[in-house]
Amino acid sequence: MSAASAAAGVRGRDFRLLWFGETTSALGASVTGLALPLVALAVLDAGVVAVGVLEAVTWLPWLVIGLPAGAWVDRLSRRRVMIGCDVVSLVAFASVPVAAALGVLSLAQLVLVAAVAGTANVFFTAAYRALIPAVAGPEELVGANARLQGAESAARVAGPGLGGLLAQAFGAANALLADAVSFAVSLGCLLRMRVAEAPRRSEPSVPSGPRPALRREIGDGLRFVWGDQLLRSLAGFGALANLTLSASNVLIIAFLVHDVGASAGTAGLLLALGGVGGVLGAAAVPSLTRRLGTGRALVASMLAAPPAALLVPLAASGWPVVLFVLGELGLVAAVVAGNIVRAGFVQRYCPAGLLGRVTASQQVVNYGTIPIGAVVGGVLGAATGPRTALLVVFAAYLASNGLLAASPLRGLRELPTRAGNLSDGAGSIGDRADQRARDGRGGGRSGPRRARSRAARGRGRGARAGLHPGRRRHRQDPGDHPPHRLRRAQRCRARGPAAGRHLHRPRRR
Repeated sequence: MSAASAAAGVRGRDFRLLWFGETTSALGASVTGLALPLVALAVLDAGVVAVGVLEAVTWLPWLVIGLPAGAWVDRLSRRRVMIGCDVVSLVAFASVPVAAALGVLSLAQLVLVAAVAGTANVFFTAAYRALIPAVAGPEELVGANARLQGAESAARVAGPGLGGLLAQAFGAANALLADAVSFAVSLGCLLRMRVAEAPRRSEPSVPSGPRPALRREIGDGLRFVWGDQLLRSLAGFGALANLTLSASNVLIIAFLVHDVGASAGTAGLLLALGGVGGVLGAAAVPSLTRRLGTGRALVASMLAAPPAALLVPLAASGWPVVLFVLGELGLVAAVVAGNIVRAGFVQRYCPAGLLGRVTASQQVVNYGTIPIGAVVGGVLGAATGPRTALLVVFAAYLASNGLLAASPLRGLRELPTRAGNLSDGAGSIGDRADQRARDGRGGGRSGPRRARSRAARGRGRGARAGLHPGRRRHRQDPGDHPPHRLRRAQRCRARGPAAGRHLHRPRRR
């Protein structure tokens, strides 16, 4: 990152471009979240199973290519990866209204578009999270993530309503053009950015070698996450949280329609009101971190979300519907606030050369439970009804807070800013992996590292034997000897070289 960009931080030109582009892209993605299922249902007369397939195909790339995507992102320029992903997504979504106008649109094309867009999203997310520190600077990561997440939450509040209006006015297929236009805006912003990314493969003082194997680079990212108490705890909690929240997403519309008796328009309005919590949560993060510290703010947000969620299934027709709005407000605000603090922590904590792989490793664990949760929610809702299923799901969400009692998060006011501050030795894993990423070596002791190890062993043996560091058979300077040995050495030298040869033999212990 250039000095000017570092000084400007969140007020700099590059951050403003990133902020505007990604807010526009989030608005388009929210429109697609409503328009794509409508195309399947209204245009192609597909069933609910087809909608479920589209949802599963969108998230499946995280399980298939999430780990190698993180390694590839760490090898390449993050900004260029994001540019390529925007181009691919723009073409994919623009193909739907074109095919509909030509009369050749099919469900197979929708599935292909969902798969291609989901794959591009995997690479884009890994690169996007890794690029933020280079744009905003390490000191302003919390504020930068708060602005980005707050704008994204606001876009997701307005997106479904805008998507419904566009689908009603121009047709569901043509509504996807809004997402294509949003990718074009994001692409233009990225092309205008001039951020200088930090080098990841080598440093001027470290000799570069052959590029390590992709499998070894993926393993470095996994070992870094698994070997660190904080990252391991956050990944586990995120997986359980997404398992329960994805199940609730399947049930929430059926609950509003069947149990609360809300119409489609009223259900959309209630969800939009709940989505305002994301904006409130993002706005509250800077104040929370100043008052409580980053560690306590993260724990507080994680603890506050499940109790708020339990208000949702208590809603009913009439005034009790307020419980739904309050529950959704609290749940979304807590989740967004926690995500902001967590994202800033990971971006500061992880070495720059590993950030893409660490992000991808965590997202694979977190997003890998979403398809499972969706299936569990559907089966549970069919067996017990939406209200009872929501109570069970959110009770399980509350029980997942038990992980906090066993994690090192509970005793931290401030989250560490560098791996290795804890006593579990996790920092050594990160340091070794980061050194391999900088040196261009995949592992094993070779070259300068092996030479350094031999020198270290020589120093250790020399210190134990009373010898000169790095030389086993050479005494230290005479001034370092005790007085009686110094006098003896002087007498031997006066008698001749042969009399002092025993001084060159190491002392036996």
